[in-house]
Order: sequence, then structure tokens, then C-alpha cells
Amino acid sequence: MKHIYRLLLLILAFPSLHAQELNIPTFTQYLADNPFVISPAYAGIGDYVKIRANGLTQWVGIEDAPDNQSLAADARISANSGVGVFFYNDKNGYTRQYGGRLSYAHHIILDPYYEQYLSFGISYNLNQFKIDVDRIQTPDQSVGNNRYTINHNFDVAMLYRFQRFYASVTASNILNKDIDLYATNEPKTLRNFQVYTGYTFKASDTFEIEPSAFVQYFQGDGRSTSDINMKLRYLNGDDYYWAGINYRFLNDQFGDPLNIGPMVGLKVSNFYFAYSYQVTTNELLSSNNGSHMITVGLDIFQGVSDCPCTHGTH
Repeated sequence: MKHIYRLLLLILAFPSLHAQELNIPTFTQYLADNPFVISPAYAGIGDYVKIRANGLTQWVGIEDAPDNQSLAADARISANSGVGVFFYNDKNGYTRQYGGRLSYAHHIILDPYYEQYLSFGISYNLNQFKIDVDRIQTPDQSVGNNRYTINHNFDVAMLYRFQRFYASVTASNILNKDIDLYATNEPKTLRNFQVYTGYTFKASDTFEIEPSAFVQYFQGDGRSTSDINMKLRYLNGDDYYWAGINYRFLNDQFGDPLNIGPMVGLKVSNFYFAYSYQVTTNELLSSNNGSHMITVGLDIFQGVSDCPCTHGTH
């Protein structure tokens, strides 16, 4: 049975190598109070240095299932500028990619009285992608050794905030991929577009409700997915506790979710923790224990900027 699972992972991995390459899997990392992982425009959005370490294990119970670790940090460096870094290691079957991003964001105050702000961000991406051929028991004869390539690319983004409303638009991997190394017919377009938006309702002095949505479109193969999220947040001074749920689906199959599951988290003093569990509703449902994600972090050096555009963010 284990060999059947391995074969299935290979079938899933090889036809979609171009989709995995340079596209780090977006699970619910951004909902762990860290939207910087999906948009460079969020770099330095708060008045502190934000650090988040994330571990994601998918399809628990299946050998060689997708597994991802990442570390993100961003900070305000001047009244209107922020920077951030993001490092990752991603494994999917017999493929692996790792690398990082370096981001810069500029934040503009449109109207301080009405709390209206506009931010622009850009990232430089460095990615190494590898096929571990030595581990394949029945390899493709056309692949004679471990194949790897290094890619360079850029992301650009814009973020608009008006009081408790926010909306960001991000274009990732805006440059076409150089495929001369392989001389195959693999797609060279890795661009994907992301929209993230939501609103925080103030139910009382200690209780907030935050619905949000996240849409991804992959230009290379036309795939499109959406997340519908709901978070409930209890405030206790500067500390808070939250719980939520995520529902992900293909945009032409709303009633047939890809993933669905709960999330919880807390911030006490400068320490942050979040956990997410997702049920994968596909053919592997009966063969695995779902996907698990843990995020830990620190918010340190409070008050690094006195810009009003840093206030009221999580």
C-alpha cells in the first residue's frame, strides 16, 4: 500500500512541476496574523519587528507527503518604509524547493483623520528547485540525473486600508522563467495574481469579528482558488485570543472544497502562537489524518515608528 501512495505522489508531482516551482504553497500562514507572507506591501506595517516561524505538514500518515517550513520577519525602518525577509524549505514527494525573498514597502498616509493609507511593495525572489531522481524506484528514463535549477524573479503589490477595511493585490513571479536549461515544452509563465481583502467589525470593546477572502489565479494553467475565512478575536488589553475557520475551493467548484478546517491562536505580551487543522477533501481523505500547521512568533521592539499608519493592525 505504501508503494501505491508513493506512486500517487509522483503522479501528482510530475505533471505539476511547473505549478509548484517558484510558487510556495499558501495554506493558512497569512491568517496567523502575518499577511506579509503573501504580499510585500505588508512589510513593516506594524510598529514593531514581527517574526513568524511556520511549519506545515500535509496529508499526515502518508509517506513523502508535502512538507514545508518557513521563517518570515519584517520591520519598519523609517517613518514610511518597511523591509522584510522570508526563507522557506518545501518538499513534495521527490521534488524540493528552497530559497527566500527580500521585500521593501513604502507606506503613504492619504488621510490621517479617516485612517486611509496606501502601500506599495516589491520583492526579489531567489528559488532553487530540485528533482531527487535517486529516490525514485521507477524513474522516467528521460531523466538521467538529479535535475535542479535556480530562478530569480520579482513580486509587486499594492495595499489599501480605510479604517477597518483592507484590500491588497499582488502579482507574483512577474518574469517568465528561463527554460533553456531543459529545452522541453514546460510552461515558462509562472505569474500568479492574488487578492486579499477583509473587514474587522468591532462588536464590543473586547470582541472583534473579521471575515476575509483570499483569491489566487495562476496564469500558466488557468487554475483559480479562493479562501473564505472567518476569525473571532477576544481582546484583553494588548493581548488577544482568536479562533476561526477556513474554507478553500476551486472557483468553478464552490460546493466541493479542497480544504476546510478550524484555526486558533493567541498573542500574549510579545509571544505569538497559532495552530490550524485542515481536512483535505479529495481521494486521499480516507488515507491520511489531514494537514497541520503551527506558527510561533515574536513581536519585539515596540514603538519603532510613530507613523499613525502602523496603529490598529494585527
